[in-house]
Amino acid sequence: MSIESIYSSFDRITVDSTQMNGQPCIRHMRLTVRRVVELLAIYPDREELHQEYPELEDEDLRQALLYSAACLDDRVLTLPPFYETAA
Repeated sequence: MSIESIYSSFDRITVDSTQMNGQPCIRHMRLTVRRVVELLAIYPDREELHQEYPELEDEDLRQALLYSAACLDDRVLTLPPFYETAA
């Protein structure tokens, strides 16, 4: 999957080379996708997260997680036959 097709499938993720050093952001805000994913880890209670960041909507959070997952490289590596695995 090309990075362009990843960008085009998320309507709340914006990339602007003049904002936040071109990092993917949420709806042109100065909140990067990375920061939103970090906030989801810091605030397991969504209500508390919404109190601290009322500008973030549930769909922003969902798309930040999906975008992050889409950007991760999911490869299957073939191991040599002599490689032992712990089962």
